[in-house]
Amino acid sequence: MKGSLNLGKVSGIKIKVHWTFLFILIWVAFVEINSGGNLQAVLFNIALILVVFLCVVFHELGHALTAQHFGIKTKQITLLPIGGIASLEKIPEEPKQELLVAIAGPLVNIAIALILYFIIPVQQFLANNLTNILENLNALTLANFLFYLFTINVILVIFNLIPAFPMDGGRVLRALLAMKLGRVKATQIAASIGQSIAIVFLLLGMLYNPFLILIALFVFVGAYGENKMVQSLELLKGHTVSEAMLTNITLLKPNDTLERVKDLILSGTEKDFIVEQGGTPLGILMKTDVIKASNNPNLLVSDIMKTSFKEILFNDKLRNVLSLVELHKGHFFPVMDTNKKLVGAIDMTNINEFILFQSKLDY
Repeated sequence: MKGSLNLGKVSGIKIKVHWTFLFILIWVAFVEINSGGNLQAVLFNIALILVVFLCVVFHELGHALTAQHFGIKTKQITLLPIGGIASLEKIPEEPKQELLVAIAGPLVNIAIALILYFIIPVQQFLANNLTNILENLNALTLANFLFYLFTINVILVIFNLIPAFPMDGGRVLRALLAMKLGRVKATQIAASIGQSIAIVFLLLGMLYNPFLILIALFVFVGAYGENKMVQSLELLKGHTVSEAMLTNITLLKPNDTLERVKDLILSGTEKDFIVEQGGTPLGILMKTDVIKASNNPNLLVSDIMKTSFKEILFNDKLRNVLSLVELHKGHFFPVMDTNKKLVGAIDMTNINEFILFQSKLDY
């Protein structure tokens, strides 16, 4: 994700914070100052936000480390204003594994809440009436700080266990259903439930709180995307890259000029190209890079091609390639034979076309 600051690694997993995370800190400071708060109150609330997001990191590490136990790597964890995202290579297809990976995050928040419950006098806080509770919580004390943290972790557990994709609860529900119904049918049911919940959130948001409208959109799109992905994987089952790859492609040489590439793009349908020499890929030339450098037509392809790329074998399982290609949308992947010779290329567009044809055949 572009514009992210690397905070370090945990068990080989990169922890990053996106630059937009600053917005939530600025917003918290603005709200506090606007309501008459002083510098101490601003720092108190900013510190609370930072510690809450530390809990979010622990939540995502719960998912990532559990997935790692099942041999699934996590590229990174990214912190955004809306929460954290653990970029797992894939979601486990074994229901029991998915259940454990999905529930691991909320269990971390439950553990944090339990620890805080025994550290701070939660029952003492709640023994007062609502007016006294709110009045007492105005004080900028360590006890109040920890009580806020306890409450937020409880809310995180409840929110994440809503049975709707892409929340953890949607994956827990799918895993439980998949034990009896299979992954595809379980996903359809879980996605339908998630979208129904999204409609409820939308109606409540229109009546009471506009923020619920954003959650509704988030849930609805997440449920739709998860259902579509699982159906696509099912359609690709049993097929290899050789069945969907592009073979009629124009190959470029490192000393080709940008002028030639521009002519190829304008005169045909190809937009991205493989640069090779003697049957060995040397780089990938993307249409976007060609456009950026189009004011210098004499520039050589070797000057702007991407030299870091992933090679795919022609006999790889197509469903295994889908997640890789989706992580690099718009990129062009060389396809090699067992002798490491270039035999074609593949991208998300071509995989989608293959899926479309398969859906018609299965229908």
